[in-house]
Amino acid sequence: MERAGGYAVRLSLFVTVWVLSVLPPYLFAEAPISAPQDVRVFDTPSDGGGSLTVQWAPSSWDGPDARYQVLAGDAAVTDPAALTIIAEFPGNSKYVKDAKTAWWTRNVDKTWHQVLVRSAKGFEVKDGTSYAVAVAAVQGDQRVFSPVLVASPSPDWFNWNQLNNLIIALSFGGLVFYSISYAKRHEIFLRRIPGLDAVDEAIGRATELGKPILYLTGAHDLHDPSTIAAAVILGKVAKRAALYETELLVPHREPITMAVCQEITKQAYLEAGKPDLFKEDANFFITADQFSYTAAVDGIMLRKKPAANFFMGAYFAESLLLTETGASTGAIQIAGTDSDHQLPFFVTTCDYTLIGEELYAASAYLSK
Repeated sequence: MERAGGYAVRLSLFVTVWVLSVLPPYLFAEAPISAPQDVRVFDTPSDGGGSLTVQWAPSSWDGPDARYQVLAGDAAVTDPAALTIIAEFPGNSKYVKDAKTAWWTRNVDKTWHQVLVRSAKGFEVKDGTSYAVAVAAVQGDQRVFSPVLVASPSPDWFNWNQLNNLIIALSFGGLVFYSISYAKRHEIFLRRIPGLDAVDEAIGRATELGKPILYLTGAHDLHDPSTIAAAVILGKVAKRAALYETELLVPHREPITMAVCQEITKQAYLEAGKPDLFKEDANFFITADQFSYTAAVDGIMLRKKPAANFFMGAYFAESLLLTETGASTGAIQIAGTDSDHQLPFFVTTCDYTLIGEELYAASAYLSK
């Protein structure tokens, strides 16, 4: 049995060698490759300049065993072999569909190859300068070139890849302007917000007791939308305080916010017809330090004993220290914040609390 098996192995080897020897050699040679077809070279659209785009049609022999080379050089060069290799990659990669461009800007099928020619080590691409570009197909010892094409890069004024963003922005802007126009011509229902209904009550109580109103704009500067909302609400409160001739105190921990609030308060007194009652020092700066500011405001509460305290804007650990002190003086307290981590403290220690978006709706609500 072992001897018969040995004969069978030797026989199969002999047959294999004989077959290989009689077959023509061209059957084992590498399949011929052709030059890249439909090569296009042009300035990269919708960019800031400094690049060229090269596109060409896929070939039947594309695969991991074949490679493409993108070559570039001076526009005067006509021999593709004399150009510099800018990129080299397998034949089954670098497709149009892989590029970070919008589908509406594509001018060829997504299965085409695409490469960007940019500045690299030893090769610089400058706007307004013409460059010769060619594509080579490589497989084994074979290397065939496409014709040499010339193009020059230049910057573009408009990025068509961002066209969708422009459409969205214009649509949203149109919707906003339409909503504003509609609101001016029609009565819009606003849900009743008890905390804002109590603003007049709080100011009226301070007027009756002859005590001031304390208004805080929060811990952030005007980069925070909640601080902007707090400053806008301050204008409404200041106007009512001017009408009732009630003292207003607005301590700050951020100088720019203080300057803006001074102008808002001044305008509110002018609109109320009481410009002579406006005081520059109604808005005053204390300190930027969190707890030094808190201690100073607590001291104002204990000395001045304001009848109404407003806490609008963003707050952190100081929220409970401020509102507890205010509650101990018997003041009506109205808070409004989008800092969800401080809402439990405001709800516990304040008479009314504006939660989240209610803070941003307050300006429209108070202007009714």
